[in-house]
Amino acid sequence: FESTVAAHGDREALVEVASGRRWTYAELDRDVNALARGLIGAGIAKGDRVGIWAPNCAEWTLTQYATAKIGAILVNINPAYRSHELSFVLNQAEVSLLVAAKSFKSSDYAAMIDEVRGAAPALREVVLLGSPEWDALAATPPDPDALAERAATLDRDDPINIQYTSGTTGF
Repeated sequence: FESTVAAHGDREALVEVASGRRWTYAELDRDVNALARGLIGAGIAKGDRVGIWAPNCAEWTLTQYATAKIGAILVNINPAYRSHELSFVLNQAEVSLLVAAKSFKSSDYAAMIDEVRGAAPALREVVLLGSPEWDALAATPPDPDALAERAATLDRDDPINIQYTSGTTGF
């Protein structure tokens, strides 16, 4: 990612059609690094699981790159999941921080998270997109050493994603 940023920093990298927001590679790298530092500041360690439960949005991309940069494992949670499915994934994957939309279609994600949170012992923090907590996490002041120190502990074979499929036959 960094070599692409260095070679093509001024080129368009991400477009969120629904909102009209756009990022060049340099802007995307800046925002990914800020979120990565915020995750480190929130106590996310190498190998920790960070869940994302949201429809397609730019924040999903930012979270994917940020977790990879710090050696965390992104757990993609199907936007159509109901409370019992969310609870299963949070527990089975041992998600420690959940980034989620407030709602999607007719699902009130915030209420569903509140419903299952007590039954997910590994879950330390929930950050809703568009909330002051998200803004704070994504705007952590620069710490030039935090990312470099973490990068020194990473290996190209480290896992960066747990992908649950949308199968309907069981857990």
